[in-house]
Amino acid sequence: MDRDLESIQQARSLLDKAFQAQERLSRFSQDQVDSVVRQMAEAGLGAAEKLARMAVEETGFGNVADKILKNKFGSEFVHEAIKDLRTVGIIREDRKKGILEIASPVGVIAAIIPSTNPTSTTINKALIALKGRNTIVFSPHPSAAGCIQETSRLLSEAAVAAGAPEGSIGCLSRSTIEGTRELMSHRTTALILATGGHGLVKAAYSVGKPAFGVGPGNVPAYVESSADIPRAIQDIFTGKCFDNGTLCSSEQAIITDAAIKDRVIEEIKHNRGHFLNEQEIQALGRVVVTPKRTVNPKIVGKPAATIAALAGIRIPEGTRVLVAPLSGVGRDYPLSMEKLSPILAFYVEKDWEAACDRCIELLNYGGLGHTLAIHSNNDEIIRQFGLQKPVFRIVVNTQAALGAVGYTTRLFPSMTLGCGTLGGNITSDNISPFHLINIKRVAYSRTQELGEDSSQAATAPQQQATPVNRGEVSALVDRLMADRRLQFQRPPQPAPPPTRPTPPETPTEPPEPPEPASFVCEEDIRQAVKEDRKIHVNGKSIITPAARDLGNQKAVLVYLT
Repeated sequence: MDRDLESIQQARSLLDKAFQAQERLSRFSQDQVDSVVRQMAEAGLGAAEKLARMAVEETGFGNVADKILKNKFGSEFVHEAIKDLRTVGIIREDRKKGILEIASPVGVIAAIIPSTNPTSTTINKALIALKGRNTIVFSPHPSAAGCIQETSRLLSEAAVAAGAPEGSIGCLSRSTIEGTRELMSHRTTALILATGGHGLVKAAYSVGKPAFGVGPGNVPAYVESSADIPRAIQDIFTGKCFDNGTLCSSEQAIITDAAIKDRVIEEIKHNRGHFLNEQEIQALGRVVVTPKRTVNPKIVGKPAATIAALAGIRIPEGTRVLVAPLSGVGRDYPLSMEKLSPILAFYVEKDWEAACDRCIELLNYGGLGHTLAIHSNNDEIIRQFGLQKPVFRIVVNTQAALGAVGYTTRLFPSMTLGCGTLGGNITSDNISPFHLINIKRVAYSRTQELGEDSSQAATAPQQQATPVNRGEVSALVDRLMADRRLQFQRPPQPAPPPTRPTPPETPTEPPEPPEPASFVCEEDIRQAVKEDRKIHVNGKSIITPAARDLGNQKAVLVYLT
């Protein structure tokens, strides 16, 4: 069979199994779901080293030690964050507002997995999908298909052993563009979870299905004059070198103030950063960027020495990061784009406001909505960056690479980071199980109170009603009604029942008409019901909407002509 046709047919078969499995999974209790997810996380953690080695050997990206940490993050760290979340049944109840929120799974999820973080992203997406009682089918990047398939197999076996239906987790073994398109557009696919290049994410949004895609990151790291400079540069280098820069949240440029330039340069050299001259910058730019203005896959996730050799540049032994001083951003400055490798652009600006403008310029060149790092002890400047920067993750005094994913910060742990509408994404969040469930809402009438649980009612102390200051309330209602030009409307009254004629009586003085109430609130109605009495009102009476509804319902209000 033609490879493309085989891929399409496999996508259909996997989706059919996933659809049937999801119907069964949707009936699982919270305890059943949590047991499945826990065993999946344990399987991912147990295979963290094996899968890391497979990923490095197959893709040539990154290094084993850091990929082990990514796998542990995607399994153990993510599981710790989601294990206590309620994703089944009533997940929230607001008695005061009369609203119940009920979790409902989205269904079958089509997940696209990149080659830069293949195994950790697979683990992460599988955990959050099944936590919401969804099933998931993976489309692996062709250059990482083997390690992604193995990760999927291990997770599937763990899920089934814990009681999940067969077919809850699937993976294409024949991954082609046509097969991936079929996976995303098939009628049984409910949602797409896409991590990859700009073209792939755009394709995911174009098939007509709900989709969570993520954009690229061109992350600026600003070192402000008040920063702890040694710590700042150490953090930046740790983030940049982590897995050889393959995380989309890794730092891509250092921006610093002129007043501290020399100290920053000294710390960069101390951390084994090598500054390039103009000729070396030009040579490196020709290697890093392809004629199509994309990153050359030959340099992605490679160490600095390997990249320098490809560019014909001699660097000191032990160099960790190649640093390119630049004066601009854009097509004429290839190293100002996202590089996914241990290469940093370097900018010196006169003050924090000029640095702010430079950061925005870099973000506009391929990083809108993603991440920015600021190293500063000036809270006002930090807040100004938060207000002005077109990104949705601003990490402070920590590395951007692992700060944005929630490892060194308290952001929700995730390997899938939304970039909001600025980055062409539907969300600006770190993707979690709550993005993979629908929420039903049961909403009671405003006039109906939800009863308390019997256990609570038996022990709850009786609350004394706060006395109503009728003068204040009446004046307030007068103003509101005058502002809104509301007119009292007397509801239609039922015709009086026929009465028998009575013999004439001796004329007497007519009784005094009852005094109409000037103001009636809901509490007045409730009190009248308890005392089995009526409240007389006329056209001048002020009646709150809740009182009118309840009074008519309980037949308490008597309208005088």
